[in-house]
Amino acid sequence: MSKCEQCIVRQFNSLKTLTKEELVRVSACKTSSVIKKGDIIFREGESLNGIYCVREGVCKLTKLSDNGKEQVVKLAIKGGMMGQRSLVSGEISNLTAVAINDMQICFIPRQEIVRDLQKNVNFSMDILKRMAQDLKTSEDSLVNMAQKTVKQRLAQTLIYVQTTFDIDQDGYLALNLSRDDYASIVGTATESAIRILSQFKKEGLISTKGKQIKIENLQDLSRVE
Repeated sequence: MSKCEQCIVRQFNSLKTLTKEELVRVSACKTSSVIKKGDIIFREGESLNGIYCVREGVCKLTKLSDNGKEQVVKLAIKGGMMGQRSLVSGEISNLTAVAINDMQICFIPRQEIVRDLQKNVNFSMDILKRMAQDLKTSEDSLVNMAQKTVKQRLAQTLIYVQTTFDIDQDGYLALNLSRDDYASIVGTATESAIRILSQFKKEGLISTKGKQIKIENLQDLSRVE
């Protein structure tokens, strides 16, 4: 694993605001890990003693509802940071983090981040800005849940996955989410998500090969009602 001051990934998160000296100190204290697909990084209700930075791979952040159903709240991608809300608030984790594919992550201890929050105004402001962006995303998601149909939400999710993660050499979505994941993201039963995907396929909006999905008509998919 590279040192923080040499890591390109930090350009995508708040660590870019740290000075070279601060990065050298953080780098000396961090630990790096390889996480296998399906492994849990941390659980809802745990006390997080630091923050996680995603170097490679994607993980889903989920919330368990009162009826025991798992809801995917967001995806953490390369360059993303996890745990900053719990660190700033001093509260236990509100979410569970599960690797969607094989990942490389770095863990930075709480005391190092708190020191930089107290001394580096740019770092503190960037952390707050990103937390505010997460809050806005959550608010937008609530509106979508209330005002858009399941079909519209699933279409939006497919477009988001292609826009964010691109496609492979055969044109299929590069991030291969399970049908359960799609259902959890849009807030519906797995059977409903499978049925809607089949309908999209019949309408020529998508095609599939096994679990892989290819968007065939992006414009019409974005107009689904």
